[in-house]
Amino acid sequence: MASLASELERHHELVVILDFGSQYTHLIARRLREVNVYCELLAYDTPAATIKSLAPKGIVLSGGPSSVYTADAPHLDVGILDLGIPILGICYGLQELAHHLPGGSVVAGEKKEFGHAAATLVPPGSTSAPPSALFEGFPSTFTAWMSHGDKLASLPDGFEVLASTANTEHAAVGDAARRFYGLQFHPEVTHSDHGTALLRNWTRNVCGCAGDWTMADFVEEAVAHIRARVGDGIVIGAVSGGVDSTVAAVLLQKAIGTQFRAFLVDNGLLRKNEVSEVVARLHDKCGVALTTIEGADTFLARLDGVVEPEKKRKIIGNTFIDLFDAEASKVDAAFLLQGTLYPDVIESVSHKGPSATIKTHHNVGGLPAHMKLQLIEPLRFLFKDEVRALGLVLGVEKASVGRHPFPGPGLAIRILGAVTPQRLSVLRDADAIYIEELRAAGLYDAIGQAFAVLLPVKAVGVMGDCRTYEEVIALRAVETSDFMTANWFDLPTPLLRRVSTRIVNEVRGINRVTYDITSKPPGTIEWL
Repeated sequence: MASLASELERHHELVVILDFGSQYTHLIARRLREVNVYCELLAYDTPAATIKSLAPKGIVLSGGPSSVYTADAPHLDVGILDLGIPILGICYGLQELAHHLPGGSVVAGEKKEFGHAAATLVPPGSTSAPPSALFEGFPSTFTAWMSHGDKLASLPDGFEVLASTANTEHAAVGDAARRFYGLQFHPEVTHSDHGTALLRNWTRNVCGCAGDWTMADFVEEAVAHIRARVGDGIVIGAVSGGVDSTVAAVLLQKAIGTQFRAFLVDNGLLRKNEVSEVVARLHDKCGVALTTIEGADTFLARLDGVVEPEKKRKIIGNTFIDLFDAEASKVDAAFLLQGTLYPDVIESVSHKGPSATIKTHHNVGGLPAHMKLQLIEPLRFLFKDEVRALGLVLGVEKASVGRHPFPGPGLAIRILGAVTPQRLSVLRDADAIYIEELRAAGLYDAIGQAFAVLLPVKAVGVMGDCRTYEEVIALRAVETSDFMTANWFDLPTPLLRRVSTRIVNEVRGINRVTYDITSKPPGTIEWL
């Protein structure tokens, strides 16, 4: 039967993004989705015949780290330029257009340009279509985010300059007749003013898109696809209570009812009252057939004395598999639900491949080969913000879809040092106080991720005229749009004072609280 991707391509206007290895490529896709245009990311060398068969409304050529004039530079199939489909080249993508089209050329710039630059629109020329198609509603000067060392030495035939900066004459160029446009800056990053508006202008004014991508439509299409694929089979899946697994489980329940069997592994590493809250949310409110697997004693026994972060992850992952496999084997299932999101898919097709491994991925995976189950991945073509929107459409309560991410290994990687029942209890209580105060202050939803960390050190304190020697809690809160980069959140001092006072007074074993003011990079969001 047709894949879910094929169904989405058939039912929606499509924009194709060819990836040349930019760190920002996935942001292009996110911004296009934000303007209600369905898009997919493909490898830079996808054949023109394949793209033609998809009948996209437009093609985006992404940025990339290479120089188009070097021997090993990645290049598109030039047949794409003859398909009559609108093209938008961004940074390297612009240079790729200039490299292949008659009259264009690219050279190393005398000055590199990185960061913010003031871009100025150039008055329209005499082409048949107004060059303002991209810049409708723009001010004459706007901020653009630059990240390039090469530049256009000459424009391809038929192109004219639409915008420039002090260092870049060809900041934006276009051939309105052929509907080819190029930007030397990155509209997809939040640092560029009006970047999303520019992409909306391109999709509407140049590509002719109506903007028909909505989560309400996606629900209908995904449900129909799941029912057709599963038939009368049984689907099993692990849920954690996080946004992805919650939304995926509710979508499966809507599609096939009790043919979907969910399992919650209580590993003893969850937050305060988490198991009861997940059961109430998924089983009681959403009607998901849910079985809780009691495994706390097994996990804690295997983690006894382990302090090395990667070893913790492997033990937790392997133990999860053991317990899930034992319970799932009792069900005659044919399919396994996984909460794969589109950023995971993007990594697999990136020109430069996955980024360097900083640490093992938080999500638990790698189920035994002997299970021989077919995968059901209904969220495979969605970004996190789309998953949240999907959850609301499905009727999941806002507080659940707005929850901050929580790592698969749970509190084990927020406890630096040994994991013990006593230290877990301390961290649970401190974290619960912190989140409670953030919610009370109305700040929880403004923060990308917030949590407490238990440090492997003790500090001297004075409580009630007595000397204490107890453990230390670190608080973390970051603001981020994509979790690839993050800034520490500037919490109000009175709030920090209140949280610190409550933790020291109410959590036995803690006498000091610190606040982490490290951004990502150089730090990571989690400590381990």
